[in-house]
Amino acid sequence: MRLEKITDDRQRWYDDACGTALAMELMGERWSMLIVRELMFGPRRFGEVRAGLPGISANVLTQRLEGLIESGIATKRHLPSPANVQVYDLTDWGRDAGPLIRQLGHWAARSPRHDRMAFMSPASAMMSLEALVDRDRAVAQDMTIAFRFPADAFVARVDADGLSIRRGEDAGADATFTGDTLALRMTIYGKVPFDAAEGMAVDGDRTLARRFVDLFRLPEKIA
Repeated sequence: MRLEKITDDRQRWYDDACGTALAMELMGERWSMLIVRELMFGPRRFGEVRAGLPGISANVLTQRLEGLIESGIATKRHLPSPANVQVYDLTDWGRDAGPLIRQLGHWAARSPRHDRMAFMSPASAMMSLEALVDRDRAVAQDMTIAFRFPADAFVARVDADGLSIRRGEDAGADATFTGDTLALRMTIYGKVPFDAAEGMAVDGDRTLARRFVDLFRLPEKIA
């Protein structure tokens, strides 16, 4: 069968038919994959995306968003009243990259260069939970855990399907963790006691909250 050569006007980094090479062209520029990470849990305003990436300039963020939209990974739309704001979101295809990004994060966390004390956005913290959960243990649990950060909120559901996380509130959650993302890491991965000065405050069923914390471990570092 004769294969037709497809051409476009965009600059190509690699003359390579491998899908991995194309993935690098689509999301390999600096910040692009992290922007996708910030949009993984739903639409965000420009300022909200930038708040999750404090090292990026407004100009670079604009360029990267435009590139992701052009590639079909992201989209821009206007939310109706009462919100009445412009937001960026992932397409269904863009959202399909979630498992790949989580697996890449799990792989990189084994590096001795991984600094768990560095800045982490709320979306990144939630993706770390999805990446580092013990799936075999999670399917035997049944709980809903809420997370309240200074400027964001999420709900984690653990059941026979494993762990799922969405952005939003849940007044009926079994337990609620409140604090910043460093406190989350100290509580979830550092196993500091609830309500410790460096950890998260916890309201609700503490037995289920402890079971939730026990589902997570940082991977062992490479030698």
